[in-house]
Amino acid sequence: MFRPLEFFIGLRYTRAKRRNHFISFISLVSIMGIAVGVTALITVISVMNGFDHELKSRILGMVAHATVEGVGESVRDWPEALKRAEANPDVLGAAPYVEREAMLQGERVSGSIVRGVLPEYEPRVSEIDRKMVEGALSDLVPGEFKILLGRELAMKLGVEVGDYATVITPEVSTSPVGVQPRFKRFMVSGIFEIGMQEYDGALAVVHMQDAETLYRLNGPTGIRLRLDDMFRAYAVARDISGQLGQSYRVTDWMQGHSNFFKAIAMEKKVMFLILSLIVAVAAFNLVSTLVMLVTDKQADIAILRTLGQSPGSIMGVFMVQGVLVGTLGIVLGVGFGVMLSLNLSALVRWVEETFGVSFLSADVYYISELPSELQWNDVGWITVTAFLFCILATLYPAWRAARIDPAAALRYE
Repeated sequence: MFRPLEFFIGLRYTRAKRRNHFISFISLVSIMGIAVGVTALITVISVMNGFDHELKSRILGMVAHATVEGVGESVRDWPEALKRAEANPDVLGAAPYVEREAMLQGERVSGSIVRGVLPEYEPRVSEIDRKMVEGALSDLVPGEFKILLGRELAMKLGVEVGDYATVITPEVSTSPVGVQPRFKRFMVSGIFEIGMQEYDGALAVVHMQDAETLYRLNGPTGIRLRLDDMFRAYAVARDISGQLGQSYRVTDWMQGHSNFFKAIAMEKKVMFLILSLIVAVAAFNLVSTLVMLVTDKQADIAILRTLGQSPGSIMGVFMVQGVLVGTLGIVLGVGFGVMLSLNLSALVRWVEETFGVSFLSADVYYISELPSELQWNDVGWITVTAFLFCILATLYPAWRAARIDPAAALRYE
């Protein structure tokens, strides 16, 4: 069967058993170095993807993709505004809300954000109904003044389900006895846990009508939106606000959390560059392997040159061998990296249970399990990058082989 001569000789050099075992050892080290580097790169990038996905799901599980908020007044005719918002093809869900600051008092006192919602609409834009530890979102009934608290906020206040918490608003009321703060006693009907300090320690949820009564409003303060493309949130919300015929302030999730997610993306890029350098170092071990091989094969190279092989053909022989060694390392690295990334969470749990250690303690970290999300486009980029490094590593030894003078190499043979 016809095969290119360069590939045939290069493959023969790769498979041949040599008397110089040190060259074989260096080749094995090169293969293992590339495999370890690629495995580490795939695993670390998958962990970064996992953290990014976990944080986005937790943050965006409570934060609407965009909000359309009335400026200095409530949203007029909010049912009609809600219909117009949901008529937009980019909108997956919409819900009215009231949001104000307050001071909560139980056995202790703590500041909080009080959010008034409609239980039948809120699941369209958030996941609070699926994050309930005790009670349910449907327990909020207008006029009964019930309240849902984040787990940490409940601990700060020293209250549990069935206890009462007093909500003290920044607004004041004038009475014959003077100016007094406005307050209302709520019964704690549920506790939720999102996994983020921002919400578990500072958010209280009540029925929207109760919030309107407490703050003396005649409607919701705004409309929260969930979109099919969260990266177009601001543009879509701005278009919707222009259709409602009222002055609105448009905000999106990126305004409050963009720096956070940009930092994660930057960290992922930096880790990719650092680990790519490790893969590059492992790939360039091929240089020493091929240089020693070229020195060992000088007589063979001289004979090939006298038989009419061109310098380019000689370069091809050693590039083929270097690429084969590199490809073997890349294949092993991709295989181990994919397997490790897909089973990393289970492996970490096994290590924790077996050795009694805790890498991410739930008492300290809000993400208590090591997340991993394998993305095949990352695997593709890593494979291509490692392969390019291997090709670059073969150029100098192959060029050096092509420059060997046949007469000088065969002089003492």
